[in-house]
Amino acid sequence: MKDLVRQKLSIHVEVMDLLNEQIKKEAQSSSIYLAMASWCDHNALTNSAHFFYEQSLEERDHMMKIFKYINDNGGTAYSPEVTNINHDYNSLEEIFETALDQEIAITKSIHNIVFKCRKVQDLTSEVFLQWFVHEQMEEEQTIRRALELFDLMGTDGLGLKLLDERIPQIRK
Repeated sequence: MKDLVRQKLSIHVEVMDLLNEQIKKEAQSSSIYLAMASWCDHNALTNSAHFFYEQSLEERDHMMKIFKYINDNGGTAYSPEVTNINHDYNSLEEIFETALDQEIAITKSIHNIVFKCRKVQDLTSEVFLQWFVHEQMEEEQTIRRALELFDLMGTDGLGLKLLDERIPQIRK
């Protein structure tokens, strides 16, 4: 029965498997951003903490969007297990650098799924993923704007406090 259901999917099985892997990556990102928010809260960087709490929620929303897409198209989405979340950072700059690396990795993963969609001619999933392609471009740009502030304002003392005050303005 399970194989019969997999044969009647609206999405290609290989794409569904990659989307389930993407669900795990989005959940991992959400947890990483939550840990970053906690670090910022403990270091009195209130605006940065708020930024990463929002980032965490966005990543969870991305995960749920993919989760629903799989189930709505006859597939089976799997609830991910999230482990090995780093909670130790040395600075706010390190956090934003790590966040940019995370976003770049997610972008590459989304692009790889789009390439698989094209290879197996799963046009429905390719169209679904176009929203994520655009979203990832915006996510990377937002984090890069934060990193530019470190060059302008510095990484400690008053500069760091002023930088934290500017964090809410880095989103478009």
